[in-house]
Amino acid sequence: MDLGLKDKCALVMASSSGLGKAIATELAREGANVMLFSPDLEGLKQAQADIEKETGKKPAYFCGSSTNYEDIKAVVKKTVELYGPIYALLNNTGGPKPGEFETFSDKDWQDAYELCLLSYIRTIREVLPYMRQNGGGRIVNSTSSSVKAVLPNLILSNTFRMGVVGLCKTLSQELGKDHILVNVIGPGRIGTARIEYLDKVRAEKAHTTVEDIQKKAFANIPLGRYGRPEEYGKLAAFLLSATNTFITGQTVLCDGGMVKAF
Repeated sequence: MDLGLKDKCALVMASSSGLGKAIATELAREGANVMLFSPDLEGLKQAQADIEKETGKKPAYFCGSSTNYEDIKAVVKKTVELYGPIYALLNNTGGPKPGEFETFSDKDWQDAYELCLLSYIRTIREVLPYMRQNGGGRIVNSTSSSVKAVLPNLILSNTFRMGVVGLCKTLSQELGKDHILVNVIGPGRIGTARIEYLDKVRAEKAHTTVEDIQKKAFANIPLGRYGRPEEYGKLAAFLLSATNTFITGQTVLCDGGMVKAF
């Protein structure tokens, strides 16, 4: 299926590795002009090379931090200068540190808020004028399966990911008249470095092995495995595309059926 993304401008946050890179790869595969963003300069260079090799489409990149508003302003400005008005924005970020409620200070809460929620608010704020100028656009906010069923030992993530859902639902109401569609996607257990790290944390906490943690995780996923990053990337690419014309304000999980909640 042609998703109608050829030569459209797409900004993908936190895209030097993991799910962000997978999404950027699928957008490039569809012919979009992609801007990568991350604080990891070497990772960005490698992602650029990997994506070009796999898709034939060479993305641009900008090195900066999602928690620095000046960097957000700068990447949006640079993206528009290179490719024209932004059509597709994929908000994404790494997760805050794991732990239980009483282990965190005010600074921990503030840092998690700025990383997981305020960064999304700021990026959306910066791209909206260009989307309106261009007659519409697509915004997808990557969160976690925790927006449907909270995850143990991840209270910072559980709290602020839910804030993204409220933001998205409200924006879908406010921006519909501008032909801007806003959705949330959430990964379950996708085979990324983040999941490897969390599995190690869980194994240490339970005094067991990573293999045992993964075996138990697979048993709770109807498809019996972790997801692949490209599977998440394809979901995001569809929701960010011109083919999506009537889905907005929704939260869609890519979790192999793991979450039992509606």
